[in-house]
Amino acid sequence: MLYLVGLGLGDAKDVTVRGLEVIRSCSRVYLEAYTSILSVGKEALEEFYGRELILADRETVEQEADEILRDSKESDVAFLVVGDPFGATTHSDLVLRATKAGIQYRVIHNASILSAVGCCGLQLYNFGETVSIVFWTDSWKPESFYDKIRRNRLSGMHTLCLLDIKVKEQSIENLMKGRKIFEPPRYMTVNQAAEQLMEIVQNRRKLGEELAITENTICVGLARVGACDQKIASGTLQQLCMVDLGGPLHSLVISGCMHPLELDMLRQFAVDPSNFDQINVEDSSTYLSV
Repeated sequence: MLYLVGLGLGDAKDVTVRGLEVIRSCSRVYLEAYTSILSVGKEALEEFYGRELILADRETVEQEADEILRDSKESDVAFLVVGDPFGATTHSDLVLRATKAGIQYRVIHNASILSAVGCCGLQLYNFGETVSIVFWTDSWKPESFYDKIRRNRLSGMHTLCLLDIKVKEQSIENLMKGRKIFEPPRYMTVNQAAEQLMEIVQNRRKLGEELAITENTICVGLARVGACDQKIASGTLQQLCMVDLGGPLHSLVISGCMHPLELDMLRQFAVDPSNFDQINVEDSSTYLSV
């Protein structure tokens, strides 16, 4: 049996009772180590679970899945995922590979940012399509995520933006020369995501487009959701360019049309309460002009 076990969002103790039982009973236990991170490291997890964990990076999961599935027909193998197992399409691919190989699988779910984002006060059923914001480079600045945000805003829906993670990445030079030298991990912050969105807004304004968002659009920054030092800040897109939310992982929410209850919740986390109130007094119901 192949078990896909969600670990939740905080630390080692966020695993479910059933998940912990599976981890302790499996012959091999892999820890997926590139789509997200917990607030504690591999050693802390091993101590709490009482098991040795095998780190599975992107290359292992996407190119060497057969290694993970090895002997799964005769013994139990666990694949641990921060959040919920189906929070990333990569894990669906692993399930399909297991099914094709005739290997049974079972999923043990847990909390993920897709549900825990409700902690900011915006109601989950008012969210539209989730988008990913990637790190820009000097020569590559995609804006496709903005168009998805626009579609959500036209429908009055909020947008959860998952921010880029760079783990075990190679520079172009090292990649071309075949050198297994990796860059330090990088985790996009709310500030960086907001700054990239601000640049897109300026670009679209120069083109004369009707803007989906502006510098004054109400947004929410979230950091380390589920951890003891979780932090939330609400304010304008421009304000979130400067707010300090501390260490990773960060997420960003672009608001849509908000219910008064949602507005009341966001005021609790306001960067500048007076400015926040002023924005919503001026326009608390429309969602293309704020």
